[in-house]
Amino acid sequence: MNRKSPKSKAAAASPKSKVARQGVRSQESEADPQLSTPLPQTQDTRLSTQPISPKSQAAEQEVSSPESETDSQLSTPQLSTPLSILLPYQHAWVLDAARFKIGLWARQTGKSFSTAGEAVADCLQRKTTWVTLSAGERQALEWMRKAREWAEAFHLVLGDYTETRDSAEAVLKTAELTWPNGSRLIALPANPDTARGYSANLTLDEFAFHERPDDIWRAIYPSISNPLKGVFKIRVVSTPNGTGNKFHDLWAKDNGWSKHKIDIETAVQRGLPLDLEALRQGLDDPDGWAQEYLCEFIDSAAVLLPYELIARCESADATLAVPPEYWTTPRPLLLGIDFARKHDLSVAWTCEQAGDLLISRECLELRDMSTPDQIEQLRPRLRAARRVCLDYTGSGVGLGDFLVQEFGEWNPGQHRFGKVELCTFTQPLKVEIFSKLRMAFESVKLRVPISRTHREDLHSMQRVTTSAGTVTYRAPHTADGHADRCAALALALRAAGTSQGGGITDAKLKAIAVGGARGGRQRTFTPRRLS
Repeated sequence: MNRKSPKSKAAAASPKSKVARQGVRSQESEADPQLSTPLPQTQDTRLSTQPISPKSQAAEQEVSSPESETDSQLSTPQLSTPLSILLPYQHAWVLDAARFKIGLWARQTGKSFSTAGEAVADCLQRKTTWVTLSAGERQALEWMRKAREWAEAFHLVLGDYTETRDSAEAVLKTAELTWPNGSRLIALPANPDTARGYSANLTLDEFAFHERPDDIWRAIYPSISNPLKGVFKIRVVSTPNGTGNKFHDLWAKDNGWSKHKIDIETAVQRGLPLDLEALRQGLDDPDGWAQEYLCEFIDSAAVLLPYELIARCESADATLAVPPEYWTTPRPLLLGIDFARKHDLSVAWTCEQAGDLLISRECLELRDMSTPDQIEQLRPRLRAARRVCLDYTGSGVGLGDFLVQEFGEWNPGQHRFGKVELCTFTQPLKVEIFSKLRMAFESVKLRVPISRTHREDLHSMQRVTTSAGTVTYRAPHTADGHADRCAALALALRAAGTSQGGGITDAKLKAIAVGGARGGRQRTFTPRRLS
């Protein structure tokens, strides 16, 4: 199914007001002539009031600049074109016309912002095509959003914008932007099958985090590098993701590529408005800081649930919501709760056991709601559930303490046989629940809804292997949460396991009463009179 947006044209605003919004100061001196970029003839070269938000520039600014640049080349140019809002290192990336170019850039420095700007500027100067492969659908659409903002900033009438899917909630195949001069921008989630066959300029966005990056490279490089099909450019940009992947291979080799490396400290020195100490303390992860902000190759991450694995378990039988009366009928329901009071989502994912299948029935999402109000929403679900697993970390501690008073705690090790298991998210627990979630998808024992939002949430969880060999799990914070749905589903799966393997029957209760079963046989109790 194609969804098209109408042609649009941006309104103009003064360069001065635009700079103020971006938080980037321009110098009073004349711009360095080496930093001026020829632009197509347009109706207006001033900046738009709409196209580029402070968030997309300040929170996402991207730093890339060859080490050979001189200080005179790093002066911020005056605002004469939309490209003038770029920070010096970003401007250096856009102006580097090398055919093969790779950027090793820190988080929050504007990778996508800069690569989209370069592609749009190229499309407006000549008839050409750029293809961008991103780590996932969300990232592909975000890159395209930046490209559309850049296009509006140049004050040219946009052509058609389309998103191609098999159905409204199906996985994105392509997002495409066209202009009247015949230029095209195409963004798609990284996949060897979808990448194969394109002959166009190529951007590999966050390439270190692509699924099957070696297969993608083998699929697309021959078409891009074949001189018989034209001379195309390749842009590879990413934050490090450990060694042993194709991005690290391209960066480490002496392959003649133009290489741009900017860590977060260099970015701030060159104009990026960030508080480094506050950022470091907020992250509270020395290894994460070293890799994602200082650009050191340390940890290696892989997608926990690839798109094709999720697709095998998507089913129209699974639902996201049920009517209120659903909770009044006895059913074998299992509930996982990932609680949040602020910022992230509170998610309660309910599944129904059907033989050896676990079928999604509801994914309740609560945002910025008081704890008492959340409890009122959760109470009928807690009453109906056979077993509940709750994230007993951070703000979840208070909620868990309250819920076990009403519904009892499930902790057989301490002879507590209520309903709610309090799950502290320790490292061993995360490894256990997310490993089992992957196994459930691989064995097709789950049925999840056909939903773009939930698919992206599940796909965002990363399995990270540190340099010491330790495995952990991480997910990026986005406006839509922090893989909260994925965590809730993993907890629901754990609830199903404890319900099946740890349910208290009369026989088990009798065995517990006399000290438990030994040697695989249940001990019996015979009353005796004491003499």
